Amino acid sequence: MSFFGGRLSFQRFKVNGGAPRTFTEDHLEKLADFGMGRQRIASADGMDAGWIAGDHILDKQFSLEKNVIIDALQWALRIDTLKLPPELLRAYTAEELAALAAGNPSGHPSNRQRKEARDRAKDRLEQESKDGRFLKRKSSALMWDGLSGEMLVSGVTPAVLEKLTGLVHQTFERQIEPLTSGRLAFQLSEVRGRTRAIDDAEPTVFLPGKTPARLQWSSDESSKDFLGNEFFAWLWHTLEQETDTLTLADGSEATITLVKTLSLECPRGETGKETITADAPTRLPEARRALASGKLPRRLGLMMARHDEPYEFSWSAETLAVSGLKLPETEASEERPRIEERLAQTRSFLETIDLVFDAFLERRTSAKWPEETARIQKWMQQG
Repeated sequence: MSFFGGRLSFQRFKVNGGAPRTFTEDHLEKLADFGMGRQRIASADGMDAGWIAGDHILDKQFSLEKNVIIDALQWALRIDTLKLPPELLRAYTAEELAALAAGNPSGHPSNRQRKEARDRAKDRLEQESKDGRFLKRKSSALMWDGLSGEMLVSGVTPAVLEKLTGLVHQTFERQIEPLTSGRLAFQLSEVRGRTRAIDDAEPTVFLPGKTPARLQWSSDESSKDFLGNEFFAWLWHTLEQETDTLTLADGSEATITLVKTLSLECPRGETGKETITADAPTRLPEARRALASGKLPRRLGLMMARHDEPYEFSWSAETLAVSGLKLPETEASEERPRIEERLAQTRSFLETIDLVFDAFLERRTSAKWPEETARIQKWMQQG
């Protein structure tokens, strides 16, 4: 439940309005004001949400020592979902119905009695649920980085995103938006003065007749998240046909190997999905056949190293969500220095993947992209 132990899985969010220079007791008081159970609001979806301090699912004790790491704020979102057991509801309804219909001359319950039995059974279950026995509690770890202004969130689902967006606005008066491949492309390109090229970008036709003008998993016509799929295809081609070491914009180098997992999907929505799990999945014949059929990569497993710091993780093309990230071992023996070193490693990792994505964007927005596309097309067609 923390960003400071074990493997990490998260999605990145841009916080509009930025982050404060330092996180103080005021921020912790705001979290406590919207802590789990403090402002219970009836919800039609049977879900209750609030902040927790993050040590465990019941932890509501916020403190500077625990929740503020240098210039980053860490805590968690807890969502409680009331799930009344349908089998128990049917059993209680049957009991209530039998009692109500016991004196009926016909021996059969009336429609009014059926409704009353259901209402009584539901009331009975709701009374029992007050002690929490039917609550499903889940948490998502959060870290708001004061240096980058980004918020990292674990376990993002549509339900988590809905609750998170509202609570962040209520608590900090900030709006957040997912930092997807399209949004990150604009953000990185602002520095390079190439936002016009990103704005004008259309999906690359890698395989004529098989690559559509709009990918079936993209419902937003203005979205540039298809750049994530193109990035993965370009990266796969580059690593296999050219080099496993990319020179990045800051002069550093990243050595990359594709490992463990590969997911591809038909962009037309016709031939389905394919997931391959192996030590080197992109080298298997079925991976190349899927690529030749027009499928595009949507998830990759990678081993990456920069500045002698190794990372292992899987990456999602459109959302750029990171899963199972293994960071380098920390050298610190004491807890606080270990946590601070872990924060530095996380920041270094994010810098690395941004530079790798930026290396693709440099090619994608250059006048040489048609030449690059032709090489990728020929490679894909080889099957």
